[in-house]
Amino acid sequence: MTAPSDLPTGLPAGPSAPAGAGGEPSAGLRRRYDRATADLEPPLAIVALDALRAHPAALGRRARGKPIRVASKSVRCRAVLERVLAMDGFSGILAFTLPEALWLAGHGFTDIVVAYPTADRRAIARLAADPDAAREITLMVDDLAHLDLIESAVRDVRPRHELRLCLDVDAGYRAFGGLLRAGALRSPVREPAQAAELARAIAARPGMRLVGLMAYEAQIAGVGDRVGGPYGHVLRWVQRRSQRELALRRAAVVRAVRRHAELEFVNGGGTGSVEKTTQEEAVTEIAAGSGLFHPRLFDFYRSFRGRPAALFALPVVRRPGGDVVTVLGGGYVASGPPGADRLPQPYLPAGLRYSRNEGAGEVQTPLLGRAARKLRVGDRVWFRHAKAGELCERFDVLHLVEGDRRVGEAPTYRGEGQAFL
Repeated sequence: MTAPSDLPTGLPAGPSAPAGAGGEPSAGLRRRYDRATADLEPPLAIVALDALRAHPAALGRRARGKPIRVASKSVRCRAVLERVLAMDGFSGILAFTLPEALWLAGHGFTDIVVAYPTADRRAIARLAADPDAAREITLMVDDLAHLDLIESAVRDVRPRHELRLCLDVDAGYRAFGGLLRAGALRSPVREPAQAAELARAIAARPGMRLVGLMAYEAQIAGVGDRVGGPYGHVLRWVQRRSQRELALRRAAVVRAVRRHAELEFVNGGGTGSVEKTTQEEAVTEIAAGSGLFHPRLFDFYRSFRGRPAALFALPVVRRPGGDVVTVLGGGYVASGPPGADRLPQPYLPAGLRYSRNEGAGEVQTPLLGRAARKLRVGDRVWFRHAKAGELCERFDVLHLVEGDRRVGEAPTYRGEGQAFL
């Protein structure tokens, strides 16, 4: 089950309409961002520091004392990661590739779990040869084939350091004899007996130690439930049933695995499920990242609200008609199932929408609506990306904005010459 693909590409009514701190009207918000970046030429990207402070605090309250591991794929900026990890309630990184984890460890980051299995033999060999990195980085596995690949990658490494492993468990929901399935297609390990078997196999392999367990409930954490109509009713029913089923199964998996390994952590959840996942006694930490920037897709949750922390501006370069302007670039489509909900949201000024015939373009993007009448060549249109960290793959720098002032800048991974996927 995925997010609906028929979400509006203009501004929705209600709490998702643009507002700054204290419900600031969109016109005032636009003036602030324009003033803060007046000496810069778009395209450009900003992070609003008032929102970046508020969101981690809100995530911490929702986690109710359990530590939050920051999902780096939703940030992709070292300075922002450092800022968040310095806040109370945040500890450790959930990285998306092993080369990224090695790079972060080389810059002093600690307690890094690679969220996805790796087949990068050179990176595995580097990890096994580096005592500091091997101490701080944990690899993800869910198959005997992963163990075999790791062993082959480190066979010639001398001296070789023990590798820390985390077991990924399928957290998807199944019902009606498998006719209904909701959740990401991730691990083949689902039941306690399967997890125990793999934990036992890890314990028998020299140079490997199982230290953690992860189960990510994408069908709850990654799918907004503030959706109307029949789809919304079915979605919320599936999420309630899935939450109850997973809480029991995850606890049973943890008990089974602990017979073969001393687990240091059990990771679960995401921005969309923090207050639900933290209720499970078996879960020791929560993963979250998207809630720091609050991208477009995270407007559609009933349990929390946020405001955009990361935005990008594109310049108006044409006026094809009275109610139409064209901005430069804009085709920053998010990953996932293709649909309107994966497009960036024209955000400021309010009231702009895409042309059905062109959408968000590679080199130009027409925007329609009465708001276009007041826009002139050289003006800016502010957008929100549908997802969080993917925005940073388009920009070298995030400009840090406080009120109507630009107070600094932070290079993205791209700005530091890194491209991990």
